[in-house]
Amino acid sequence: MQFSAQSDNGSTNAPQAPRAAKKPQFRVRHGREIVDNYEWLRDKESPDTLAYLEAENAYTKQKTAHLDTLRENIFEEIRSRVKETDMSVPTRAGDWWYYARISEGKSYGYSCRVPVDKQDDSWVPPTIPDDGPADGEQVLLDLDTLAEGHDFFTLGASSVTTSGCYLAYSVDTTGDERFDLFVKDLETGKLLDDRLTGIFYGATWAGEDYLFYSRVDDAWRPDSVWRHKIGTPESEDVLVYREEDERFNVGIGGTRSERYLFIESGSKITTEVRMLKTDDPTGDYELLWERESGVEYTVDEVLIDGEWRLIVTHNATGPNFAISECAIDNRPPLRELTDLVAHDDEVRIEGVDTFSSHIVLSYRRGGIGRVALMRLPEHGYGTFEEIEFDEELFTAGAGANAEWEAPVLRMGYTSFTTPATVLDYDLATGEKTILKQQEIPNGYRREDYTSYRIWTTASDGTEIPVSVVHRADLDTTTPNPTLLYGYGSYEASMDPGFSVSRLSLLDRGMVFVIAHVRGGGEMGRNWYDDGKMLRKKNTFTDFIAVADDLVARGLTTPDQLVAEGGSAGGMLIGAVANMAPEKFAGLLAVVPFVDALTSMLMPELPLTVPEWDEWGDPYHDPEVYDYMASYAAYDNVVAQDYPDILAVTSLNDTRVLYVEPAKWLAKLREFATGGEILLQTEMSAGHGGVSGRYDKWRQTAFEYAWLVHKATGLSS
Repeated sequence: MQFSAQSDNGSTNAPQAPRAAKKPQFRVRHGREIVDNYEWLRDKESPDTLAYLEAENAYTKQKTAHLDTLRENIFEEIRSRVKETDMSVPTRAGDWWYYARISEGKSYGYSCRVPVDKQDDSWVPPTIPDDGPADGEQVLLDLDTLAEGHDFFTLGASSVTTSGCYLAYSVDTTGDERFDLFVKDLETGKLLDDRLTGIFYGATWAGEDYLFYSRVDDAWRPDSVWRHKIGTPESEDVLVYREEDERFNVGIGGTRSERYLFIESGSKITTEVRMLKTDDPTGDYELLWERESGVEYTVDEVLIDGEWRLIVTHNATGPNFAISECAIDNRPPLRELTDLVAHDDEVRIEGVDTFSSHIVLSYRRGGIGRVALMRLPEHGYGTFEEIEFDEELFTAGAGANAEWEAPVLRMGYTSFTTPATVLDYDLATGEKTILKQQEIPNGYRREDYTSYRIWTTASDGTEIPVSVVHRADLDTTTPNPTLLYGYGSYEASMDPGFSVSRLSLLDRGMVFVIAHVRGGGEMGRNWYDDGKMLRKKNTFTDFIAVADDLVARGLTTPDQLVAEGGSAGGMLIGAVANMAPEKFAGLLAVVPFVDALTSMLMPELPLTVPEWDEWGDPYHDPEVYDYMASYAAYDNVVAQDYPDILAVTSLNDTRVLYVEPAKWLAKLREFATGGEILLQTEMSAGHGGVSGRYDKWRQTAFEYAWLVHKATGLSS
């Protein structure tokens, strides 16, 4: 046995905290020697590792048993706020309306379609009855049946040919994000003999006969694109492109017009695109612009004055990107394209969607994502006009828009207080028609809640945007229990969004706060650059500054303040635990990236080499090594009082390996002079946690019960 159990307080009746055995392993890099006592936990197949994780699970279950009532109450609240028998708004593609529906008691539901009524070509989606299948409904996939017999299930690809005859779909039943793909004849309902094994996410059709997909290398990096001809064995599939640079991932997709396929190779900071006509699927791909370090671009197409032209989103002329255009066959250098939207220091361009009669622009200004529309005139280009909404904090964007010639733009809209809304925007009139808004069966009044933005001054004078959500009737003149959430990596923006589960926190008098720290994308590319590589510590000090500001404003106190972060946000939580433990009552770290230095020193691990563009390369660069060593959560655990900590991980996670939080918790338990340290490992799940909506709700209820208890003292 590679661990022991020790009573928390000396009582023989108290739960026994596992203590991992110390088995020193030595690492030397750049002349720096490290002794790692818990690296042995990396052996996933070891009975000792599995026994230790199970012991931690048992300990966590014992230590949180007093929260069972609260957890069950929150689970039932979440369930009562979800319309359990429901369906999505149908999306038109070809001669069919596609949608998903789910029934009470089902975890996954059905993928379905109904034919377009050719006599009523109004583009108004059909109404699907709540109590049963629609007239003419065809069930494409019964996901609950596919999930039978598996502890974990997720769908990776679901792609129908233009004719609607064939469906390619893929499934993962372990959580390791490796999928098996099947092809279904939708006219007969039978599976074809075609089967692809161990592929990556997604699948792209070229006509009715060819299917393109990606595979991964030994480090689980998507490194290659393959072509499969329907009716042939997998062994005859053709390698179309292999990306040799270990920093780059590769994928394939098609344009909405279905005229071109694009292979995109991309690192964190550089892209390169190749193009092929869809009607020549066995042809050779043409390189558009050769990769240049630090230059990113994506490509779409548009028809102008009878000529097909490329629309290019790129950062060749500035960090916040621009939208440019050029001829397809006579392309100037990337920096000499004609701008449609020039670079702007205050506006972060995020991309475009092109259609036969319009172009949709997504961009970010003032920390809020926005959408603008250009209606294409008879000749040339028009101008972009922003689509406006009436809330201060909101999220809006283009939704499912499969058809090149659609006369309406399907959009999604939400905010912290507005449930998820699907609407159609009429391109001719500008009228917005709400097609569906998330229904809260037990009742919900938007006016009972409020959200607003405050600004915190960081230690270097930078103003940090902070989103605050709470009940409208909450007395904020006195301190309140508060959950502070943060991420701050990969230029990902934590945008406003509605959450039924969050209501269980708000209705218990808690304040929910998002710190939009540097390293995210809320304020543009420079915001991201200021929180990565050798400036990564800004992410952590920004978060601490927000915590201090919330206390200084009288909104909360350290005894009422809890914090949460997941994945790269778990790195944030781990760093803050070491840097400012006295400022928090509890810290929740979900699949946390807390052993970053070790992982970045192991090029053979999944995702390590591509991640060097995000964190830096400590394997080759001693300056990066020393910088990461100064903040990495695992390396900086010391003998001090910590807040109570709950870490949640998954055994089959391929993005942040379970061993990171396992090692971190083992070291915390060795050194911490105060604080309850808990680890929960899902033994059959991946990076996204458990699968199935009821299991996900129960996991959320467990985490929220822990947070509520730490912030409020409530246990029921």
